[in-house]
Formats: sequence, C-alpha cells, structure tokens
Amino acid sequence: MLSAWRQRLLWMIFLAGVLILGGCSPQRGYLAALVLADVAAGDGPSKLKQTTAAPERGRISFSVDGRRYRADLYRPEKEALAGLLLIPGAAEAGIDDPRLVALATTLARVRFAVLVPELTGLKELRVGPVNIGEVSDLFAWLASRPELAPQGRAGMAAFSYGAGPALLAALEPAIREKVQFILAVGGYHDLVAVLTFFTTGYFQKDDQWRTLEPNVYGKWVFVRSNAERLADPADRHLLNLIAERRMADPEAPLADLVARLGPEGKAVHAFVTNRDPSRVRSLLKELPAGIREDIAALNLASRDLSRLRARLLLVHGYDDNIIPHTQSIALARAVPRDQARLFLVKGLVHVDIKPGLLSRWRMWRAIDTLLAERTAKGISVQD
Repeated sequence: MLSAWRQRLLWMIFLAGVLILGGCSPQRGYLAALVLADVAAGDGPSKLKQTTAAPERGRISFSVDGRRYRADLYRPEKEALAGLLLIPGAAEAGIDDPRLVALATTLARVRFAVLVPELTGLKELRVGPVNIGEVSDLFAWLASRPELAPQGRAGMAAFSYGAGPALLAALEPAIREKVQFILAVGGYHDLVAVLTFFTTGYFQKDDQWRTLEPNVYGKWVFVRSNAERLADPADRHLLNLIAERRMADPEAPLADLVARLGPEGKAVHAFVTNRDPSRVRSLLKELPAGIREDIAALNLASRDLSRLRARLLLVHGYDDNIIPHTQSIALARAVPRDQARLFLVKGLVHVDIKPGLLSRWRMWRAIDTLLAERTAKGISVQD
C-alpha cells in the first residue's frame, strides 16, 4: 500500500513539474504526461484510457501505382489532426505484435490517424531495400488522404532497423517535401558500426572503443534474415537451422551444422562469430555479394542526409544492447543543425520502455515534441 501511495506521489510531483517547467502549451504538456502514463500502463488502466474513446482499428487494402498493400488503420474518435505511418521493426507477430498495437492505439487516442503496414519480410525478421519503396508508397497514400492527414500534416515513426527504410524513403523525390517529421526509436546511422557491435560488443564513443554485452539474439536474426541471399540451397537451409538453434538456446552446440557449410555459409558464420572489431571489415568483404549489396543499400552513413526535409525526433536508450545509443547521436549530427531533437534515456532497452524518473522527464519531452507535430502549421485545436 505504501509503495502504491509513493508511486502516486511521485507521479503527482512529476506532473506538477511538467506543468510548471515544461515551457510548452500546458494543455499539450498535460496530454503528453497522460500518453507517457498510458504507455507505461500497457494493457492496464490509465487516465488516458478513462478520458478518451478507443480508436477504431480496421484492416484495409489499397493499391499505389498497381502495387497492392495491406495495413491496419487506427482512426481516432475525433477528427484526425495528422497522419502517422508507423513502421514496425522486424518481429514475427508483424502488425499484430501487442506492443505495436498498444502504441498505435495510444497515438490514435491523441488524434493521430495511424497506418501500420505489412511490409515485405518483416514477419520473417528481414529488413531489405525493397522496404524503402514500400514505405514511400505507403506514406504517399497516407499523405494524400485529407481525412487522415489534414492539410498534408503527416510523418513517420519507426523502430530499430525500420528506421533505415523510413529515412531512406523520406529522401525519395516523390515524398521528400511531404514528410514533416520522423520519430526514430533505437535507430541506426552506420550499419557497419552496428554489425561490429552486435558481433563483437565493441562500439566507438568520443573516438574511443567502448564495450557492452550485445544481445546475441540480434546476430542470429541477421543470419536468418540473410540466409536467402546465398546461392547454395544447402547453405541456406543450414544457416536457418543454425539461427533457429541459437535463437532458442544461445549456448546450443553448432559444430555438426557448421561442418557441413559450404564457402558462402562458412563466410557468414565466421562473420557473426568473430569477436575482434579490427577484423569486421575484412570479414565483411568475404560475405556473399547479395548481403553486401543490401548492407550498402540500407547504410545511412553513405547517404547525404543534408537533403532530408523532415524534422527528426530521435529517442535511444543508453542501455540498448542491439543498436548502441551512439548511432542516434551520429544520426543527429548527420542532418543540418536544429533539424534533429535527440533524447537519450535510461531504462529504454532497445524499444521496450521502462524509464526511471529522470528519463521519464526526457520521455515526456519527446512525446510533447511529437504531439506538437499534429499542429505544426499553427492550427489551434482542443483535445
């Protein structure tokens, strides 16, 4: 009972600080606090759930230049203030992932029209260059619907490796001038640096090598997602077996499968099991051409991001053990000054939010910034 009382007291103190020190619209600041509390509550009760109607969630299909798409559309009870293309990360549950559904529902409660698409490969834990064109198509469709994106107000939100296709799509001439904002949570800038981290545990900060124990799950997702790029069907099958075995048990023995690999399969295995950061680039050159081409196509570090028009809202956890927080720092530095807002927080483990009080303040600021995008053209609204 005392613990619950103390939690309520801390929340009241936090909310008072929001309203006194927030430096923003008090109404929007209060709403941002309700959103943060609702995200923290998950499926449980919250003030936002009590005071807003649940959005309508419907499965839709449509075509863009003859290309067919399926998506979930979350419509707020009141008129939408802005459209939001919510790009899922690689997850086997796809658009039905409970975390994704909960977030889309929360955002629709605060009058975003949220489009959550089925993208090629994501349910098979694959992110590829094909997703760039898909994101461009989907955003163009959303931004063209005045009932979903009034006066063209629309942006994207992406998680983890999904941030790459989002930003690359936003550079495409067809939508570059239309994407007003991009929220990227746990995103990346330099894929080679990310590959170095999740294979070896090393990343660079302030020109110094740092170490953090990476989530080993990530490297086996990489193997599984790239197995189809190999020419030899036997190698493809064996790499899938290797990935599935290690994803189920990080300590599972692999010698029986590794011994049967051909040259391409051995190159992939050598790359993901290497722990020496100085060998990453040489091992990368030995990977099959299809894998190297995909890495190059999705690597933001090789692109001129000064051409990006969208405002960036970057959120990353210090404790991220899949993509290090330094990647969002690099991404913020890669765009023109004042185009990016960067929020580094404690307690955000990749894309799972468990913030402490200090990070709760930073998360509130990030949410308040996102809510401001609903009225970026200065239209006054009442929530």
